[in-house]
Amino acid sequence: MGASRETILETIQKYVDLVATGSSADVVALYADGATVEDPVGSDVLTTREQIAAFYGALDGLEQEGRLLFARVAGNEAAFSFELVTKAGDQTYTLAPIDVMTFDDDGKITSMRAFWAGEDLIAGP
Repeated sequence: MGASRETILETIQKYVDLVATGSSADVVALYADGATVEDPVGSDVLTTREQIAAFYGALDGLEQEGRLLFARVAGNEAAFSFELVTKAGDQTYTLAPIDVMTFDDDGKITSMRAFWAGEDLIAGP
């Protein structure tokens, strides 16, 4: 049957909010058992909960803001873009990846692939 469009959109919004201001444990809780993460596309695919937790652990303690730019849902899949602004001292770093996710019947993320490259990271004052 699949998760409803509303459930998937809620998970996406939670993901954006938690990546910006939540803990890595909160982000990992959005993932189903056996989920995969490829961020960015072309890097090693993370296949264990421990690998995924370590990946998001790099965000813990950072001063960030995030906002969803757009989302498109089709069946149990979605593509969306969000802007993540990270503050480090007097510098800010802005990244707006396009993420493609699949979801299980409960709206948990079963796979995530993030489309971005180094030149998409914008540094500013």
